[in-house]
Amino acid sequence: MKINKFYVPILSVFLILSSCEKNHVSAQQTGNDGSVETERPNSEYQPAFKGQTRIKAVHTTTAYSVDILNKDLGRPWGIINLPDGRFLITDKRGWMNVVSKDGKQISKIEGFPKVDSKGQGGMLDVALDPDFKNNTIVYFSFSEPFGKGNLTSVAKGQLSTDLKSISDVKVIFRAEPSYDGDKHYGSRLAFDKDGNLFVSTGERSDKVTRVYAQKTDNYLGKILKITKDGLPAPGNPFIGKPGYKPEIYAFGIRNPQGLAIDPNGKLWDVEMGPRGGDEINLIEPGKNYGWGDVTYGIEYSGDKVGQGITQREGTVQPVYYWDPVISPSGITFYTGNIDEWKGNLIIGCLSGEHIDRIVMKDNKVVGEERLLTDQKERFRDVLNGADGNLYAVTDSGKLYKISKK
Repeated sequence: MKINKFYVPILSVFLILSSCEKNHVSAQQTGNDGSVETERPNSEYQPAFKGQTRIKAVHTTTAYSVDILNKDLGRPWGIINLPDGRFLITDKRGWMNVVSKDGKQISKIEGFPKVDSKGQGGMLDVALDPDFKNNTIVYFSFSEPFGKGNLTSVAKGQLSTDLKSISDVKVIFRAEPSYDGDKHYGSRLAFDKDGNLFVSTGERSDKVTRVYAQKTDNYLGKILKITKDGLPAPGNPFIGKPGYKPEIYAFGIRNPQGLAIDPNGKLWDVEMGPRGGDEINLIEPGKNYGWGDVTYGIEYSGDKVGQGITQREGTVQPVYYWDPVISPSGITFYTGNIDEWKGNLIIGCLSGEHIDRIVMKDNKVVGEERLLTDQKERFRDVLNGADGNLYAVTDSGKLYKISKK
């Protein structure tokens, strides 16, 4: 299926271009403030600085194509490229698939450990060893049945030459404590230039576990940095400090399903808030990002979270936040063939049902665009493809390709 889109700059924030049925043209709507958000916020909280939320809308002028390469991927969660350009895509039910460049051929990789796939759990993210071409080792995160509940675990194993099985699987890290729940595993993986692995973990959603995000004697609600063997990465900020797990890189995190390193080597996450308060954060070593004391969101019930504060000394403000939420998941920094997108943060959105394009300058958000809104899909992960195109997988099992015309 092929869908062609042409975006034309909007002359007024009140003008919405009509759809052309033949070409499936869809113009982005904008609110009265000139942002992409047309709905009222859930709270009356005010941003800490100008441009922290509801930034002005931007509009792609480059013509591009949107193709659906496959509609039957099952329950995809993470997508990466293999060195030959094929895709390695995780399936929440407990395995990975190798998918051809055109999306038509799928082969299943077997031999993975048991996953707890209820709710938000299952086989989650995947990353290639930096020396994959020589050792064929992959790293993956999953919700592992453990103790009296489950937890976010990271494992590694060696793919067979025919890419049909994985062997020598070893769990290298477990984000304890385990908990009998089915939400907020976090679970993105990103290797840095030194070959150490960043891991994001959620605080498991419930109020009884929320407090762990602010405690440093556990691994819930954290950004962690480990070696390829699961040990604390050299230079971690809390090594040797009493009361702190040495793998912790940053804390005070809610549910970070997006983690990526920008072209300058800086680490970013996106994390889901409750009602309002989805965030983009520049992750720096040793910093506290506030959850569950500081947030721009409110409880699902409508009550305040904690004392209802959005700022507190000793915590880091989000670079950007959304209210209402868009439910940001996988992210990437675009380096592909569409010049005006280069360096932009691309975000797959779940409840928002679009791909979000964030334009940044000097680590501040200066523009936002909502792409593929007409598809009405929950975009789980996005990939800056090795071929210069943008790819995305959806909760409905689709593989999208977005390419310059």
